[in-house]
Parts: sequence; structure tokens; C-alpha cells
Amino acid sequence: MTHTLSSAAPAMHDHDDVPSLAARVDELSGEGALDVFRRATELERAGRSIVHLELGAPDVDAPPHVVEAAVAALRAGDARYVAPQGLPELREAIAADVRSRGIAASADQVIVTPSAKTAVFYAMMATVEPGSEVLVPDPGFPIYPSMARFTGGVAVGYALDAENAPDVDDIAQRISARTRVLCLNSPNNPTGGALDANAMASLAELVERHDLRVVTDDIYSRLVFDGGRAPSIAAFDGAHSRTMLVDGFSKTYAMTGYRLGYLVVPRPWVERLVTMSVNGHTCVPPFIQRAGIAALTGPQDIVATQIAAYRARRDLLVRGLNALEGVHCAMPTGAFYVFPDFSALLAKHGLTSRAFADRLLEEHGVAAIDGAAFGPRGEGCVRLSFASAQADLDAAVTRIGDAVSSLAG
Repeated sequence: MTHTLSSAAPAMHDHDDVPSLAARVDELSGEGALDVFRRATELERAGRSIVHLELGAPDVDAPPHVVEAAVAALRAGDARYVAPQGLPELREAIAADVRSRGIAASADQVIVTPSAKTAVFYAMMATVEPGSEVLVPDPGFPIYPSMARFTGGVAVGYALDAENAPDVDDIAQRISARTRVLCLNSPNNPTGGALDANAMASLAELVERHDLRVVTDDIYSRLVFDGGRAPSIAAFDGAHSRTMLVDGFSKTYAMTGYRLGYLVVPRPWVERLVTMSVNGHTCVPPFIQRAGIAALTGPQDIVATQIAAYRARRDLLVRGLNALEGVHCAMPTGAFYVFPDFSALLAKHGLTSRAFADRLLEEHGVAAIDGAAFGPRGEGCVRLSFASAQADLDAAVTRIGDAVSSLAG
């Protein structure tokens, strides 16, 4: 018997034939900014003029000595596997920096990660039990509740206070028998509000009393406008032995593309977090770590220069926004975001902040983030980054003013 090969085209399968993924994947959500950035670049390619205020990315390059450290390491062949916990020299530099904030830490408590976001993910996976409650800021960075859900927890939003910092009283009221983890971000993204030392001490007492674990994202700790560093809950008795501190290099040193972050954790937790790193990423490329060493141990000019630039931009942006009818913008104390409130204006015209943010981009060429993307309490607001050049901020205020006027018209 002879057999002939069929010349028929292979069967086409629709999506109904594809097996489903694990249900936990559906618990993840994005962060909004990247979606807006994608649409904004599409409009730019079509010839539109867009003012980019959506991403939290400094408008300068990493310092030359940081770049050279990475390049020199690559030229020297420093691109092989290294220890999962991180290069000893980098961990020593990180521990010294952490100690300068009044936090007792040594190099053996540091775990280097590929981005601060990865560090948050590891910390949440290590602390959240299925069915437990995770307190997250609302408004706050949307990855916190996303990761809480993904790890089997229940995200419970807590409010910010009048200064747009985490509200300690509201946190206290939301602690239940099921609460296990407090997620903290001070200075806060998207508002720029930060807790002072007295409020942080009160929060640390709550943490100890209720036996909570803390994941504190201190990525903006250097970017404060009244001098010094923002206090960390990890420096306070009661919380120190319960806290996973997250930080990184993207915001302070303009190293966003380097994807370099770290965890500082209590010593009994180190081994299991290192095992998590082995499973997740093996190690951070050593030439990237060399850049981190240069950033921490080299000249710190970029920090002072950028803080001064951000302060000046903040002041002008807040003043310009508050001059618009129906707009209120609080003065942030840290980070590089403002979170102006358009709620009275939008309510008059039956618009959500999502619809307004879409209108700003599509009709007026300003890429901003819908405040509700940061939680239900963000409705009526939009987030604008002032990490962009002053000329861009001036143009944005003019265009936002046009948007406000068009609503009134």
C-alpha cells in the first residue's frame, strides 16, 4: 500500500482551542503608565506633539562614572554568573547607605535584585498568606494590590491624610484579625506625600502590637524637598525585625534601564529570600552591579542637582495648576509627582478622571495618568510627573488650561 502526503492546509485553530492559564494570572493588573506611554508614542509616530508626563523617569542620563563602571566591567568580561545574593562590594555599599538612615543592617542582610519592583514581588510572595489581608495605600502604586491578589491575599486600601501621606489613624482602623502585611510607600507614588518621624514611630508601634509584616518601598527616600532623607519604618523599634525594605537606583541615579534594586531583610529571612532569588533570576548581571557600586560610592552631585531641579519644577507646576479654575493641587514633599484634583470640574460635566485623562492625551497632547488607576480614592485626580524638563511642564500647564477651558465652553 502506498501513502501520499496530504496537500491540505493545516487546520486553523481559534482561541477557544487554547488551554487556559492558571487562574492566578488573571489577578494581575498593569500600572497604567505604560499603557498611556504606548498610546502616546503611537500618536507621536502619527505626527502629534505630545508632552510626556506619564512615566516616573528622570530626564537626565546616569552619571558618567556610573556608565563607565558598567562599560569597564563588560570590557573586562564581568558578565558571568555571580552569587545570587549579590556582589559583596555592592552589598557593603548598600548596607552603609541604609545605616546612614539610622537602620541597623549589615551586608549579609542585603539581597540584590533586578529592579525594586522585583524586590517588592519577592517580599509580597514571602509574606502574604492565602486569604490574609494586605494593607495597601489608596491612592498608591497599583502593583501593590496586584501582587497582593496574585499571592493569594486580599488587598485592603487605606487612605492618605491631609498631607497626602499614609494616614496612620486610617491604617489602625483597617487592621483586622486577618491582616498580615502592611505595604508602605513614603514618599508616596502618586501624591508625593511623606510621613514624618513621629508618624512613622506611631505606625511602628501599630505594627508590633498587631504582629504585622511590613513591605516598605523606599524608592523615593532621597527625593525629598526639605533636606535629608525620608524616615523609614525599618529604623524604628517594633518594626525593624518585621520589615522588608525595598529600594533601588532608578529614581535617584537616573538608572531606570539598568533595572537594579535590592531588599534589606531581617537575618532569619535571608536564606529563604536568596532561594527565591535563585528560582526567580539566578543573579543580577555583575556589570550592572558594578554600576550600582559606582553610584553609591562615587560623587553624589546628581542627587543634589536633581532635587534642586525638581523643587523648582514642582513649585512652578503647582502654581500653574492652582491658577486654573476648578483645579486644586497640593504641594508634594517628595518624589517627583503632583496629583491635582479636578473632581469638582469633572463632576459638573459628568466626566470620570479616566475620560479626562484620555481627553488630555487625545485632544490636547498631554500624557497623564488617570488617578483612579492608583485606587478608588484617586478618582477625580490625574498624576503628572515633573521629572520632565521645565519647558515640557510649561507646555503641559498651557494645554491643561485649554482642556479646562474647553470644558467650561
